[in-house]
Amino acid sequence: MAEDKSRPPQDRPWESGWAPDTTRAPGTRRLWLAGALALATITACATAITVLNSEAEEAESRAAEPTTLSSSAPGGLISFATPSGSGTPEPGADRRQPSPSPTPTTSAPTATPSPKPEKKAPKPPKASPTPSKHPKPPASTGISIRSVNFRDRYWRVSDGYVRLDQIGSGSGQREDATFQRVAGLSDSSCYSFTTADGRYLRHRSFVLVANSNDGSSLFRQDATFCPRVWSRSGTLSLESVNYPGRFLRHRNFQLRLDPFENSHQFYSDASFQVVSGLD
Repeated sequence: MAEDKSRPPQDRPWESGWAPDTTRAPGTRRLWLAGALALATITACATAITVLNSEAEEAESRAAEPTTLSSSAPGGLISFATPSGSGTPEPGADRRQPSPSPTPTTSAPTATPSPKPEKKAPKPPKASPTPSKHPKPPASTGISIRSVNFRDRYWRVSDGYVRLDQIGSGSGQREDATFQRVAGLSDSSCYSFTTADGRYLRHRSFVLVANSNDGSSLFRQDATFCPRVWSRSGTLSLESVNYPGRFLRHRNFQLRLDPFENSHQFYSDASFQVVSGLD
């Protein structure tokens, strides 16, 4: 009891030479618990691996053993049973007599009848005459073109230009006022006009002149005019192919290509009547 009383307080152990007991270091209990937990974890993992390996070996051994008759049967039986697929036979699947009959019936119609309708294909030539639906100009004959509002004046070539002149009784004037109407050089459904010496009437700078055909695409278009019929019976107007909306009309008795105007004067100046040739 005296020794206990003489022990100094533990907050000042070094004043009397007394030191605390250090045989058990602080935190030892936690280290033991951590070690025990680690050992338990390792043991559980080893146990799980062992169980999984044993199950895998059992599964492999079961797969290696024949379980049904089809798997243990010889190769001939297995190959014979494979076409069944799901293993549940469909009703009437063992009846093989109907199967050969449909094959000849299906193959027979596709063999010979198909080429026969193809041989009748030469009928398309009937569709080719569709271009004939376009109005064709009448056969090339000598014609003269007379003005509607100046009925004593006709188209006439003078010094290379086409004018609206009064025609006398001379053969030269009548020949200059007579043309051949042929199929349009650029569009066969339209018109082209030739003179007695083989020149064509074409517009140049929107003025109607007589020129020799140079074979160019521009010349063919300039020399092609499409007829447009007005309300007056027996009269027509001529529209340019390459300048739609422009019509041949006379102005100061000179034939030229002018844009359409919705006026009585334009209708009169752009309307002409085709008559028999004056020559």
